[in-house]
Amino acid sequence: MHGYNYVLRVSILGFLLVEVGCGKHYTDTWAVHMEGGEKTARLVAQKYGFIYRGQIMPDYYHFQHRKVAKRSIQPSTYHHTLASDPQVRWLEQQVAKKRVKRHSNFNDPKWPMMWYLNRGKGLDMNVEKAWAAGYTGKGVTVTILDDGIEKDHPDLQKNYDEQASYDVNGHDPDPQPRYDYSNENRHGTRCAGEVAAQADNSVCSVGVAYEARIGGVRMLDGDVTDSVEAQSLSLNPQHIHIYSASWGPDDDGRTVDGPATLARKAFYDGITKGRGGLGSIFVWASGNGGRDGDNCNCDGYTNSIYTLSISSATENGNIPWYSERCASTLATTYSSGSGGEKQIVTTDLRRQCTETHTGTSASAPLAAGLIALALHANPHLTWRDMQHLVVETAKPNNLLSDDWVINGVNKKVSHAFGFGLMDAAAMVHWAQNWTTVPAQHICEIRSRAHNRRIPMNGKITVPLYTDGCVGSGNRVKYLEHVQARITMTASRRGEIQIFLTSPWGTRSRLLEKRVRDTSREGFNNWAFMTTHNWGEFANGTWILEIENGASSSELKEWTLVVMGTAAHPLKQNMTPPSNNGPAFTCAGVTSNGICIECKPGFFKMADKCVGRCPEHYYGVVEAVHLASPTQRNSSKHLLHTQGVCRQCHVSCLTCKGPLAEDCFQCNSGYEQKTDATGFCTKKMIWDFLDPEVIKHLAWAIILCIGGILLFTVVFGVMQAREQSKLCWKVKNIYHPDLSKGRYNGVVPDVQGEYADTESEDSNTQNTNLNNQPQA
Repeated sequence: MHGYNYVLRVSILGFLLVEVGCGKHYTDTWAVHMEGGEKTARLVAQKYGFIYRGQIMPDYYHFQHRKVAKRSIQPSTYHHTLASDPQVRWLEQQVAKKRVKRHSNFNDPKWPMMWYLNRGKGLDMNVEKAWAAGYTGKGVTVTILDDGIEKDHPDLQKNYDEQASYDVNGHDPDPQPRYDYSNENRHGTRCAGEVAAQADNSVCSVGVAYEARIGGVRMLDGDVTDSVEAQSLSLNPQHIHIYSASWGPDDDGRTVDGPATLARKAFYDGITKGRGGLGSIFVWASGNGGRDGDNCNCDGYTNSIYTLSISSATENGNIPWYSERCASTLATTYSSGSGGEKQIVTTDLRRQCTETHTGTSASAPLAAGLIALALHANPHLTWRDMQHLVVETAKPNNLLSDDWVINGVNKKVSHAFGFGLMDAAAMVHWAQNWTTVPAQHICEIRSRAHNRRIPMNGKITVPLYTDGCVGSGNRVKYLEHVQARITMTASRRGEIQIFLTSPWGTRSRLLEKRVRDTSREGFNNWAFMTTHNWGEFANGTWILEIENGASSSELKEWTLVVMGTAAHPLKQNMTPPSNNGPAFTCAGVTSNGICIECKPGFFKMADKCVGRCPEHYYGVVEAVHLASPTQRNSSKHLLHTQGVCRQCHVSCLTCKGPLAEDCFQCNSGYEQKTDATGFCTKKMIWDFLDPEVIKHLAWAIILCIGGILLFTVVFGVMQAREQSKLCWKVKNIYHPDLSKGRYNGVVPDVQGEYADTESEDSNTQNTNLNNQPQA
């Protein structure tokens, strides 16, 4: 009776579905709820002519019937007999539902023009994938340090945050810009829209982090002093997560300037105390002085280790005409280019919208928005975690520069683009389960080279060895930032070029010639910074090169400062996490869940996909063929390519290939030869000892030898005295007249006791006495 009633209910349900289900497409599959486990489900499926297709979830199973059409506008009746089985508690024929990929089809009128966010094919910053994963910047607060923001702009007002805003110029809480006929103070409003313009509100554009909170500090519309900068940089650091700045010293190709006392303190307080100790994140535009031959390493804001220095790439991946090349740039976002290339779309002053935002001023806010997405994915990221995250996920692909190099740990880096274009999807995926990097250590090594004259139209080379402060609490093994703090004179500062080469052969251009810089001031302990050695080992010989043009110049002194960690910073972060398991990184998975092919941008290593090859391995792109090995000579059988991790030579810790000469860094137990080959050779036993240990060991050996010699001398003197005393006794005892006093080899001594005469000395004496001529 129970089965009959159930069939009736199902039949009625089926009828109703026919009546109201116009447009539905029924499939040949059923979802079945039953007890008894998977084995019972298989038997029941077979009993009623169904094919068992697997478990959907505990106690729910997937059945298929071959006699049912794959698509039909009417439900099938084949399930009636199945429904009568006492094991079956519920079943339902599955309906094909229409589902579309959630491309970001916003109704904002300028959305179709936002090429840098939506053109796909690896030519944008992968923001749509981050949005699709649910990351929109919600819960993250960004502040624009500029000339104010229009807080009542219809595309900003919903996300405006008054706690993240202040008017430092006017000394009041309202950051509203000052209006004039030229709209001069539009800069901050444009930057704010790039970060957090509201999405899908039929107004203007879409912000990268369109659900982030946005604030503004009006601080550039007046005299900019050290106190103005410090007050702006330290505004509400427990509430604000990210500070974005698109300003700095004059980009005129002749200025060398940076933060003064208070601003330096604000930076330091921000990274040590901001966000509850995780550190405020400061994003900085690298500068627009390219046309004037400026270099961003002469800007103390962009070359600070506390800022993420962001450069620009044009629509076509070129270096913009305004871009400054320098070794302190960390990464890149898109911006404007030449006359034929598109510009950036964003909010504008007077509640307007613009398609013509330009320069690195536009790049830094885009980076701030991307960082907001990563913080949405993981709000516990520290300021250094974020820099590591950017370095690990930036893409050098499609960026055109003639100075790309591969550093000692296989990272591609450029003076124009840093480590490449920021990638939102990769950032949020890595961020989800990111493990905080180890504590930062700082090791300073002062060069003994002082007062070195630099020949006019010549150069000097100054090597400096460091062990990375081994044996101290400041040990640096794995590098992050590196500085060369230089004091030098120059009759024409712009004639100077400076290069720094790491022990692993990575050559950073710390300073280019600046033809407009005619200053006679030189450099006073100026910190030239490079990010190009990120991940390399610190120990070894660094080489500073200074090239001089038509200038009278002298290197007074210089100090190498290496910053990084004692432990590997990414041991727990080598493989990007995913909520979808191997599907995120794998292009093909076997039925057993083993990855057989990796998605572009990942490397196949055993049965896993990794974001980069670990130590002892190098990455290489290899062909994946459809044909058998005997048919692979023909290019028509090539299917595609994928990245693969291959093992380095046993002597290599990191490498670029399988041979001994391909080593970047030597493995434990090996050292790099100083000859032209640079091979890694096995260390001798003494090479494993620290110089300090060797020094102490040498002193210990010397002291031991000295002690042994002293003991030998003292012992010898004492022995000599005893021998002398014994000889005197024997001489008196063995007088010829007393020779008959022997008794079984023992003679009485002068005190009447007995002395053993069987010793070698005694025997010798006895022999001599016995051989004496008789009187």
